[in-house]
Amino acid sequence: MRGSKRAAYPYVVWMAIFIIVPLLLVLIFAFTSQDGSFTLQNFADMVSDFDIFYRSLALALVSTAICLLIGYPLSYFLAQLNSKVQATMLMLIILPMWMNFLLRTYAWKTLLEDTGLINHFLSLFGVGPLGMINTRGAVILGMVYNYIPFMILPIYTVLTKMSKVLIEAAQDLGATPAVVFLKVILPLSFPGIVSGVTMVFVPAVSTFVISKLLGGGTYIMLGDLIDMQFLGNSYNPNLGAAISLVMMVMIIISMSIMSRYDDEEGGSMIL
Repeated sequence: MRGSKRAAYPYVVWMAIFIIVPLLLVLIFAFTSQDGSFTLQNFADMVSDFDIFYRSLALALVSTAICLLIGYPLSYFLAQLNSKVQATMLMLIILPMWMNFLLRTYAWKTLLEDTGLINHFLSLFGVGPLGMINTRGAVILGMVYNYIPFMILPIYTVLTKMSKVLIEAAQDLGATPAVVFLKVILPLSFPGIVSGVTMVFVPAVSTFVISKLLGGGTYIMLGDLIDMQFLGNSYNPNLGAAISLVMMVMIIISMSIMSRYDDEEGGSMIL
């Protein structure tokens, strides 16, 4: 027993240095001014950036909803295929994730530009150029493309592990395919939905590379605002730490709500 505890010491030290200490620094910076004195002014200054908070939440929710609307049917379709085809399709879904996140986003920038490949193709038919880059739609498209695998994989995993006996029992009792889906498949796949929504919403609400490259700085989000406080012209690490702290609280609250909803749903299914 003592040996197992000692084996965990390096991990504890690692967590303390790279997780706990940075979080404490963020907390200290958030409640202090540039001269080191205690203040709440950093949080008061965020009132002027309320529209950025609203925009980040709105775009993240829209992107998450689109990922769910696309990801669930695709996951359900994959779960019905034979194992060899499933492996091939999953490889096609995972393959883009092997590329660097920045390169994938730059690729969409090249496609959506006024002189990009899409507008060049449309010009062959006398259409365009269409203003697709530096728009809200481009930011949402970038988030959906980069994060949709995080929606597909957990839902697919739950669907493939679902017992076929329950579906066959519902069919034997005369349930239509729609009833089987709504009463059996959808409730049992809810844990995968919760995991997928959480895994998409958390990075979407905090992204800054996608909004910077595809939004052109027009649609500033929380990640961009924090980046500006630490690396931009408006250098203010104390305000950046306060915004980071508020964003962490928002993410923790959203994850706890989803987790509680998942537990309640799981309890109702057991009953």
